[in-house]
Amino acid sequence: MLPLAVTALEAMKEVPPKTWLKLGAVILVIVVAFIVIPKIFNMNKIILGIIVFVASSIVFFTWVSERNEPKFLTPLIDRLVPFFSSEVIRTKEKPKPGKY
Repeated sequence: MLPLAVTALEAMKEVPPKTWLKLGAVILVIVVAFIVIPKIFNMNKIILGIIVFVASSIVFFTWVSERNEPKFLTPLIDRLVPFFSSEVIRTKEKPKPGKY
């Protein structure tokens, strides 16, 4: 039985550290989810709505200003860009290589 344990330990040493970090992150997310989700259900719904609205707004305005929205939302964002500042409109046009 001892030789099997040694080979398993040696096999674990060969796993790259990046894999261990990802595995640790997944475990951390699962643990946090089990702690946070029950607290969210007990939270005041108005406060929860405000938090969701602010987070969604930040993501939406980042998509509009950086033009890195998902492809299926591009037609919607194209219609909304003219209502924002001219700086946002300029970021839509990416510089072409070789024209410096």
